[in-house]
Amino acid sequence: MKTYIGTKIIQAEPAFRIDGEIYPESGPVPRSMNREEGYRVHYPDGYESWSPKDVFEQAYLPLTVNPDLRTDAPSISQQMVDDFILETWTQTMGDKTTVVRALLRNGFEIVESSACVSAENYDEKLGREICLGKIKDKVWFLLGFLLAAYLNVPVLGIALLGVIIVALMLVNDQNKPNNTAVVDGGADDDF
Repeated sequence: MKTYIGTKIIQAEPAFRIDGEIYPESGPVPRSMNREEGYRVHYPDGYESWSPKDVFEQAYLPLTVNPDLRTDAPSISQQMVDDFILETWTQTMGDKTTVVRALLRNGFEIVESSACVSAENYDEKLGREICLGKIKDKVWFLLGFLLAAYLNVPVLGIALLGVIIVALMLVNDQNKPNNTAVVDGGADDDF
């Protein structure tokens, strides 16, 4: 059996599955001990399916309209970018460098650093803000690329090749000395 990866935009609504039947959460739902939480999923070709809640929420990010644009066309919003970042860790290295590691919803991690010229000017909070700005710019870029691949590339394989290339570029960029912190693995490390 082959392994596949895909990109798609779907419509879904919270629902319950009871004895094989799907009931939208917003409508009448029979009482039952066999109630499963999840989503009724509708695909562009008309196909409908059921997805368990945890599986669906791990795989899909709500596509919100960017309120700063004058269109309802699919776009990336700040809310989507913020929601794609699950967790962050901040560490001071030396006496003038801040390192932030962000875990994204898909398990990918982005690490950014910020440093000042002299220790007297160092402020971890400011360094964290700078690093988070860089991380959010990368997430915005990646989500935008993914959306554009879905909307504009007729052959999904080409889109996925592009996603892989971008991911490799980011990994390569993170491995450059000016963007990556090396953690010594000591017991006092935060990550």
